[in-house]
Amino acid sequence: MLEVKGLTKQFKSKTAVDHIDLKINDGQLVAFLGHNGAGKSTTINMLIGLLKPDAGEIKLNGINPNDKNYNDSLGVVFQNSVLDKTLSVEDNLKIAGRLYKNFDTGFQNDLLDKLEIKTIQKQKYGSLSGGQRRRVDIARALLSKPKLLFLDEPSTGLDIQTRNKIWEVLNQLRHEMGLTIILTTHYLEEANQSDWVYVLDKGRIVASDTVDNLKASYAQNTLTLYVNDLSTVDKLSTLGASQAVGNKLALKMNSYQEAISIIEEYKNEISDFEYVHGSMDDIFIALTGKEIK
Repeated sequence: MLEVKGLTKQFKSKTAVDHIDLKINDGQLVAFLGHNGAGKSTTINMLIGLLKPDAGEIKLNGINPNDKNYNDSLGVVFQNSVLDKTLSVEDNLKIAGRLYKNFDTGFQNDLLDKLEIKTIQKQKYGSLSGGQRRRVDIARALLSKPKLLFLDEPSTGLDIQTRNKIWEVLNQLRHEMGLTIILTTHYLEEANQSDWVYVLDKGRIVASDTVDNLKASYAQNTLTLYVNDLSTVDKLSTLGASQAVGNKLALKMNSYQEAISIIEEYKNEISDFEYVHGSMDDIFIALTGKEIK
């Protein structure tokens, strides 16, 4: 659906995006993961035609951003809303709807129901809470029934209930419409549900793969054992990479089968254990050397 080759953007002496390549298929949820300044938003702005690349090629279903029809199949949710704070939700959506040739009133009503907006549609957009505004932003971006939806940090500052509602609706639309989503996020659990992840650092793609493959390569599972006797710590430390504090020993594991084998062998010498799978946090820190802030 979307193919990008050698995409590059500089601001004065700083290279914000440095020769990146992307391939995104129909119906995928693709996450761009990176710290502030990694190049995520700059990349999005070039893909939607707001910024002109210094070099590189962008093709969406065979056409480039200079084509007058390029934006017809796009929906965008920006970090900062583009809606008018002084108008009601209803009027904002009505104005947005007029931009589209084949506007579907029935589809809009369905969106308002799904995103639980109907009870607030008479209120001024500027009077809404952050979560309410974000749901309206997403409804506005979906009015044209886009094939490709860009979400630029859509969940920043939102409570867990609002995030869950938004993803419930988006996943439903992916199933019903074959919607493709490109997501930039600071919430690593959102990237965890992606079909494909691009990890950006200093404008470059430092890894691109499925979540499972990234975890296998960069995120180690941990088996934490609580031992009855401190002498057991020394014995277990020989099993591999480990970190001990008192009677607590953390071992890096390649698989849960390896963990079960150790637990079975030393079951009489341990009082308790915990097994934790490697996470998106581990991947991010392994690839970029820094936590998201």
